[in-house]
Amino acid sequence: MTSKDPAAQAGDCPDWPDDFAQRYVEAGYWSSLTFTDLLSASVRRFSSRVALVDAWERLTYQQLEERVDQLATGLVRHGVASGDNVVVQLSNRIAFAEVFFALSRLGARPVLALPAHRQLDIRRLCDISSAIAYITEDDQSGFDYRRIARDVLARSSSVRSAIIAGSAQKFVSLSDLHLPPALEGPPPASSAVACFQLSGGTTGEPKLIPRRHREYLYNVTASAKLCGFSPDTVYLAALPMAHNFPLCCPGFIGALWAGGTAVLTSDPSPEAAFPLIKKEGVTATALVPPLAMVWSDAITAYGYEGLESLRLLQVGGAKLGIEAAKRVDASFRCTLQQVFGMAEGLICYTRLDDRREQIVGTQGSPLSPADEIRIVDAEDRDLPIGAVGSLLTRGPYTIRGYYRAKEHNDAAFTSEGFYRTGDRARLTPDGYVIVEGRDKDQINRGGEKVAPEEVENLLLAHPAIVDAAVISIPDATLGERICAFVVVRDPKPTAAELKRFIREAGAAAYKIPDRIEFVDKFPETGVGKTSRKLLRRLLLEAYERGAPS
Repeated sequence: MTSKDPAAQAGDCPDWPDDFAQRYVEAGYWSSLTFTDLLSASVRRFSSRVALVDAWERLTYQQLEERVDQLATGLVRHGVASGDNVVVQLSNRIAFAEVFFALSRLGARPVLALPAHRQLDIRRLCDISSAIAYITEDDQSGFDYRRIARDVLARSSSVRSAIIAGSAQKFVSLSDLHLPPALEGPPPASSAVACFQLSGGTTGEPKLIPRRHREYLYNVTASAKLCGFSPDTVYLAALPMAHNFPLCCPGFIGALWAGGTAVLTSDPSPEAAFPLIKKEGVTATALVPPLAMVWSDAITAYGYEGLESLRLLQVGGAKLGIEAAKRVDASFRCTLQQVFGMAEGLICYTRLDDRREQIVGTQGSPLSPADEIRIVDAEDRDLPIGAVGSLLTRGPYTIRGYYRAKEHNDAAFTSEGFYRTGDRARLTPDGYVIVEGRDKDQINRGGEKVAPEEVENLLLAHPAIVDAAVISIPDATLGERICAFVVVRDPKPTAAELKRFIREAGAAAYKIPDRIEFVDKFPETGVGKTSRKLLRRLLLEAYERGAPS
């Protein structure tokens, strides 16, 4: 097993300064362990217990480790080496956990794509990461991911193979890579990158978030302790497992660390999830606010029978407003926990013993005593407690820079290493965070981040579009929806035609505008060169006055 140049990798992924690293090690936040060590420790303690359950099978901890070792051997034989990047796009199934831990064992680095991503997104991820392989599945939820595999192999200059879970057709079968274990070479260091999470940014060009073993393990284990995870925990992974939230906050990996069981489903609807909760005795799960509201409505309509095992309902990914929080809290007979954070690092939790006003009225307080939070004005001057400003943070699990993105890093991080989260927030006297909105030009559609500029560029590729501007509009269910304003030439396309055009360009479904407004011209911005940000603000003001159409 060969290894890429560690010095080159360090330059690709900015690391913590030596004095901070020493501080975090001495304080016990960081250790020398890796995700492979986490799994091995759980296997030693809980070998015969059920670790994972999906729609196809159940695996004990011992069986999971055996499958991981077999797959790691097969991946090496297939040419995957330490330091290689591999784009992984799998739904909530045991194969996801096998691939994650097998790549971790090799020191290879999974780029965690979402099931909703389509050709355009996956091509970009492969190009940015110089991925050498793409791992996905066959036909799931009505979409054939082998279409993306064909596209990637035809267009990518770096991807050498596509590996398919399920019916592989002409591609490499994931099951064929399970070989008798015969690994050689040292495991990765705890300072190495364990995986890449995704950040949409404000332009639509994805940014890769390097999460290293030492800090991501602290993230997951500290979260699991705070959330009371134990061998009795049965965690339902209903959100896409590639997301930071159901992966490590504390997520299914937190359940494995604690010796519990993770139940995996790609259908989070009440019709599918509620029977699973009853059948498996689920004790904890995580939802985004719109889904929590759907579950709450289902309980109102059909009752609580079968959900009595639930002890913890986490809601995060987007702000859960106070009235929505009260409604969800009243529906469930378990502890509601607000979770606010970002794949770049900082996580805030309401605590299990918090007062109700803290649970429904705040987004919690930071996970770690070493988390540093600043609320600042436009000049980066600190604001007093209670004042609303831009949220900056740094700490033992908040990254110091994106992968291969020096120019963006210069803007996204202060010279002292504080990450500019893009959120507007205020602090309570007892250190709880209340999120007031975004100051980044980004749309949060039910927990999925969408860059207006990306959607505008997709629209502008249509020959009938003269100009386009995309804004967020408030929505009671999703928090925000996407509204596109377009200036068109004849023959005028319909809204349905424009949506179909974006879909056929290979964009994810959640990036397609919910509403398209046709206008004769855009409002004047008062400057010589059009400011897209100012233009969007003017359009939003016009929309709120009821004037756009």
